[in-house]
Amino acid sequence: MSKNKKIPLGVVYSTNPEFEYAFEEKEAVATLPANQQNLKVLLDKKARAGKQVTLITGFVGSDDDLEALGKKLKNLCGCGGSVKDGEAILQGDFREKVLNWLLQQGYKAKKVG
Repeated sequence: MSKNKKIPLGVVYSTNPEFEYAFEEKEAVATLPANQQNLKVLLDKKARAGKQVTLITGFVGSDDDLEALGKKLKNLCGCGGSVKDGEAILQGDFREKVLNWLLQQGYKAKKVG
């Protein structure tokens, strides 16, 4: 479902011409500054047909900010990847490169595993 679609709560139909639907409002998550983020960089190949991926987990903030971080990391490494479920996924083993870049940008990051 699209991010921009509003889902009405409760009422399906009303005969009242002045009735207005009540929409669910999502709370905006404030993105923490880089020096307060505790990111974990790890290598994973479970349920990926033996392919290695670099996972960056622990990001606290909005999905748009995580998407931007994921895009920067994919450009840095020259690889594909995605951002799902609060994790940035890079195709391949780029732990050292990603860790060094995150530390240079002021993030608190550590290699796990």
